[in-house]
Parts: sequence; C-alpha cells; structure tokens
Amino acid sequence: MSTAQRRGRRIMMSPRELDSYLAGQRTCRVATVSADGTPHVSALWFAWDGAALWLYSLVRSRRWAHLLADPRIAVIVDDGEEYGELRGVELCGTVEFVGEAPRTGAPCAELAVPEGLFAGRHFGLARMPHDGRHGWLRLAPEHIVSWDFRKQ
Repeated sequence: MSTAQRRGRRIMMSPRELDSYLAGQRTCRVATVSADGTPHVSALWFAWDGAALWLYSLVRSRRWAHLLADPRIAVIVDDGEEYGELRGVELCGTVEFVGEAPRTGAPCAELAVPEGLFAGRHFGLARMPHDGRHGWLRLAPEHIVSWDFRKQ
C-alpha cells in the first residue's frame, strides 16, 4: 500500500492517526465506473480492520454490478464543517468479493472480524444480522491520500 503523498505532507495523517480516524468513522462515498465510463458515487457504511476497508453492499445495486465488471474503486471518508476542520482519507484500489453473495450467514472465517466490527458499530449487536440482500467487498488499498487541515 502506498501512502506517500507528493503534496500536503504537512497535513497528511500519520499511520496511527489514519487508523484511528478510519476506525471512528461510519460512512464513506464509493466511486465506481460503468462499462461506458459513466461515474457513479454512492454512500455506504463500512468497517476498517487496520488493513482493509470492508464494504457491505447490496448485491442488486449499480455499485455491485459495476464492480463485478471492473473491480477498481475509489473511496472517500471525510468530515469537518469549517475549512480549518476538514480532514479525510481517499483509498484507491481493487476490491475483492468475500464470502457468499448475497450473504446469508454461512460460516466464513475471513468475515469474522469485519462482521464483528460492522455489527457492533452499525447495529449495536454482537453478531451480524444477515438479510440475504448484501455481500462483502474488501478493499486492501493500493494507494492512500489523507489530509487534516487542523494541522495547519
């Protein structure tokens, strides 16, 4: 994973800050591209495990269809109201489809950690509720850019 930034090194998050920030956020914006090149951006809940961003997506969504055809993705997680408070992370790479799709809860050791993180953060539960409409995408970022304007 590349986290080297050519610009904005002064406001770049450290690895520890980046990890803490992503672990504390709930919503990201996911950018995909259709076969004809039309961009599509949608909001989605996620979980961060310290190495990968886990996205729980509807399998009958435009996002899922785009990623089946072309698994390249860009994701933004950001916050802040005033200019001096703006901070965020852009993660880019290729997603992997993990587990059954749609997910009904069949045992999958690879999903134990992300489902535990996601269930607790988004549902306040110890175990992931499965609705048979969503599937898991893992983004192990190939490139990360971050900013924290509070450092200026």
